[in-house]
Amino acid sequence: MKILRILMVSLVLLVGQVTMVSADGTYHFGFKKSVNGKPPSIDEEGFKGLLKQHGAVFTGDQSIKELYLTFDNGYEQGYTGKILDVLKEKQVPAIFFVTGHYIKTEPELLKRMATEGHLIGNHSWSHPDMSQISAERIQSELTQVKEGVAAVTGQKEMHYLRAPRGIFNDRSLSVSHGLNYTNVFWSVAYRDWEPKQQKGWEYAYKNVMAQLHPGAVILLHSVSSDNTEALGRIIDAARAQGYQFKSLDEMKLWTP
Repeated sequence: MKILRILMVSLVLLVGQVTMVSADGTYHFGFKKSVNGKPPSIDEEGFKGLLKQHGAVFTGDQSIKELYLTFDNGYEQGYTGKILDVLKEKQVPAIFFVTGHYIKTEPELLKRMATEGHLIGNHSWSHPDMSQISAERIQSELTQVKEGVAAVTGQKEMHYLRAPRGIFNDRSLSVSHGLNYTNVFWSVAYRDWEPKQQKGWEYAYKNVMAQLHPGAVILLHSVSSDNTEALGRIIDAARAQGYQFKSLDEMKLWTP
């Protein structure tokens, strides 16, 4: 239970207009939201140069109506199976960023993700603040997840990382990039990570659809019942607007 409490607390991230930076150059990822399909922006956030330098992304090609569906899986609330059902029915690829806790407790779901063609990404072993740990610890956190997933699923390669809580600095980006990871942030998100503060599928649907834009990387938390119920509707509505869902492996990496 202690681990679960830590993970639940540490799922807090900054979404939308506000970015925080500490005196030591540590950032909480934030962005200017897309409105009416226009590209979101990180121009005023102060870290655009860092992302470019270390090959990190928060969106794909903003001239193409493609979407990239990503889920953060720190722990399980019983919804990922339903999410996988929808993705299978709609033939939509996704990536699931997992922690050590998830690997240890949900091996069957991991196997299903891999078997059904989804990517599994690295969300660190213990969900620490990557900006405050040593390079050696960063490597250990990432290696444990990669090896843990490989042991369960046979997936030997892992190229995508989502920093816990969206916290990063120059060193954490440099170390992880040096380990052949692409840091994947996001350009569509909303406050969805608190299981006891769900507001219904329409709330999830409206928040996601209002932010859609070409090349969007959509961040959803799999602990949300709202996301689970809205997912099929989001996919259908996005396709009706001419969007296609692609795997991150198909992304033409866009340089911020």
